[in-house]
Amino acid sequence: MDVKIPDKLYFKIGEVAELTGIKPHVLRYWESEFGSFRPAKSKNQQRLYRQRDVELVLHLKDLLYNQGFTIAGAKKKLRQKGGGGLPGLPASDGQKESLLLEEIRRDLHQLRQSLGRLPNLTPSGT
Repeated sequence: MDVKIPDKLYFKIGEVAELTGIKPHVLRYWESEFGSFRPAKSKNQQRLYRQRDVELVLHLKDLLYNQGFTIAGAKKKLRQKGGGGLPGLPASDGQKESLLLEEIRRDLHQLRQSLGRLPNLTPSGT
């Protein structure tokens, strides 16, 4: 089952729960168990998941629910080299740099798309 993740910067925990089929209390538990993702928090302390966090949740769901891994087994699998190739997982320095650059590119692309949807704000007559 392939989940289409909407093209946006941040997702609230309820949106992630709806997209992935994982209840919010389970997502919070997974945050405490897996150091691989730590959603940012808004000024109101709401969790803000990035696209890579949603991808990791889907990967964890597959490991735990479909492949039958235990929490300990899933942690070990994620620590292994190439643990799914997901951003946020342990990687070599070169891989970390590549993942960071890819994330920056994706964020800039999303920002450009968002700005393109804004009305022209330049004063008329200039």
